[in-house]
Amino acid sequence: MHTGPRTVLLAALALLLAACSLPRGAGIEREVVGSEREAERGFAVYPVTRALLPSIAEWPVTGEPRRSWISASAGSSERVIRPGDTVEIVIWDSADNSLLLSPGQRQMAMPAMRVSPAGSVFLPYVGNIRIADASPESARLRIQNALAGVAPTAQAQLALVEGRANSVDLVGGVSSPGAYPMPDNRYTVLGLIAAGGGAETRLENPQVTLQRGGRRYGTSLERLYENPELDTRLLGGDKVIVEEDERYFLSVGASAEENLHPFTRETLSALDAVAIVGGVDANRADPEGVLILREYPEAALASGQRGPRQQRVVFTLDLTEADGLFSARHFPIRSGDLIYVSESPVNSVETVFGLVGRVFGLARQANLN
Repeated sequence: MHTGPRTVLLAALALLLAACSLPRGAGIEREVVGSEREAERGFAVYPVTRALLPSIAEWPVTGEPRRSWISASAGSSERVIRPGDTVEIVIWDSADNSLLLSPGQRQMAMPAMRVSPAGSVFLPYVGNIRIADASPESARLRIQNALAGVAPTAQAQLALVEGRANSVDLVGGVSSPGAYPMPDNRYTVLGLIAAGGGAETRLENPQVTLQRGGRRYGTSLERLYENPELDTRLLGGDKVIVEEDERYFLSVGASAEENLHPFTRETLSALDAVAIVGGVDANRADPEGVLILREYPEAALASGQRGPRQQRVVFTLDLTEADGLFSARHFPIRSGDLIYVSESPVNSVETVFGLVGRVFGLARQANLN
């Protein structure tokens, strides 16, 4: 039976139809977004454009707790005595008939004393003397003045050993965690982390938590480095925790990598996220159909509060236009976001063109025969 050009063309069309059903690794954008009617979809769709960015900035932040931080404040370079500290007092007196010293004795080292919860220490013949909240030099003068009533020529020497109320704890995420005495009232968070050997290099975007009393404050180490005014000074009893950033986003579909990705910096843009996943697959992906899936809390839809129309939101990126690229650069990624790179609708057609090309090659060969 003779096979003519028409038969070859019909065979090519059959291949075309078969190729349309070739398996794909991801859906195309219209398959994911679905119905034209938002009520039927159950989620809202927002193209990421320059016009959308101001509105997004007023929407609730999802996926991460908002913790405040304490701005830096001035502090004295002097050490300050706190309850719980230990002081070592030596009394010197040159008088022959000193009430405090034995005949021929010129000094007396008193046993180390812990500053009481009331902030005082006890001296023989004098009683309790309050020295808390004073510098070691001021406390020495207070003691010496108090001794003047019983030993006019006596002089006092004082050494301070900081206790828990004058120390801070550095927990995890550094080379040398532990309790650190405060050298003065200018001791800051970054100073403490540096004393502990710095953040461990294995940590991705280290986060700093300051626990003070019953409150917790948080920020990133990167933010403290870039904003010296946030390097707050510590108070005795503070606890500083360094740990890895727990925020993440996901990538699936026709991206170069399908995975869970930790945040590598304080803030990530949509363009940063695309770069982190290795970009879009040149052979499969639709650069006009990069989707960001995000779920907002029900409170975000409350009356009077700016927010999305529905809890489930799909943001669409068009990376083939300048406005889409610039807007993606300023669109913030939130923890838990899903980056979905849709399959290009052209992809299967390109495959078909390859198949048809081979068919036409066979056709030409058949005509030659």
